[in-house]
Amino acid sequence: MSNLDRRQFLRGAAAATAGGVALGTSGVANAQSGRFTMKMTNAYNPGSPFYVTGPGSPTDFCKKVDTMSGGRLKIQHFAAGELIPALEGFDAVQAGTVEMNAANAYFWAGKVPAAQFFTTVPFGMNTQGMMAWLYHGDGMKLWQEVYAPFGLVAMPMGNTGVQMSGWFRKPIESVKDFDGLKMRIPGLAGKVYSQLGVNVRLLPGGEIFPALERGVIDAAEFVGPFQDRRLGLHKAAKFYYTTGWHEPTNVTELLINKKAWDKLPKDLQMMVQMAAQACVMDSLAWSESVNAEALEDLVKNQGVKAQPLPADVVKRLKEATMDTLQTVANSDPLAKKVYASFTSFRDKHASWAALSEKPFLNL
Repeated sequence: MSNLDRRQFLRGAAAATAGGVALGTSGVANAQSGRFTMKMTNAYNPGSPFYVTGPGSPTDFCKKVDTMSGGRLKIQHFAAGELIPALEGFDAVQAGTVEMNAANAYFWAGKVPAAQFFTTVPFGMNTQGMMAWLYHGDGMKLWQEVYAPFGLVAMPMGNTGVQMSGWFRKPIESVKDFDGLKMRIPGLAGKVYSQLGVNVRLLPGGEIFPALERGVIDAAEFVGPFQDRRLGLHKAAKFYYTTGWHEPTNVTELLINKKAWDKLPKDLQMMVQMAAQACVMDSLAWSESVNAEALEDLVKNQGVKAQPLPADVVKRLKEATMDTLQTVANSDPLAKKVYASFTSFRDKHASWAALSEKPFLNL
């Protein structure tokens, strides 16, 4: 879409809102015929695997919905910068400028403190536990409760699985090495790192490599071996750490304007839900399939040093995490309610995982 087309679209959306048609002019116009059109924006750059293209991606989701609905619901996808800036999806969907957005809920922590619990929680549940809480605990119900005042509906649409701790230009040998460090890190983990003296930065994916290469930041976390290699982060930093402490799982959020959602008949709503759920499985399976080869290449051919964070560092991070989570929970009634549900489910799931997954992994 050209700059002129983008400006014309935004002017049209604003005029429609002012005229009383809150959103989705084409979707509203076609509703009586049983056909709907929607627009989806994205927090990630054009061509980004998982986040934009490929199995289980938002564009794959749009295709699934189109096929499942027999063309009754068509969703036009726009990557970051093609319609709106990367991190303005929440506002755009709330205002009705677009009907949908793909991102991660922790990007909206400044607006909605409780939202960050729906992406991942440091030292929290793994993917199995997180998805169990969302789908079969109170997670989804609480997600809707948190977003209801904003006129929004949300659901999972992807999962990367466990993520790497990140890339560092210099080795991390003790907790002191974090003091004064400038690091790109989103979500609750950013608040944890700030307790250790880290200068936390929130940057869209496309801005991480140039910032790391130029020394604007000293370290950065993104996803995992395949995604990180694609961004070229190994060319700017060689120390690659893991434990998965900060993101033992990572949920992609499908954000929907509730007025647009309520206009859809029940069968189309179910198709959207099932397509999103299918994308969770597809994206997770794809992520698991590509990371092993990428990590081997990074270590063997790119000079990367991949290793766990020192034990004393992990211990201090866990202490800071417990303080951070309690502080966030106490800062907002809804955040406290979500955190209580999360921790209760986590404790129950941990007792099962201790007898199932943990013994097997220890083999």
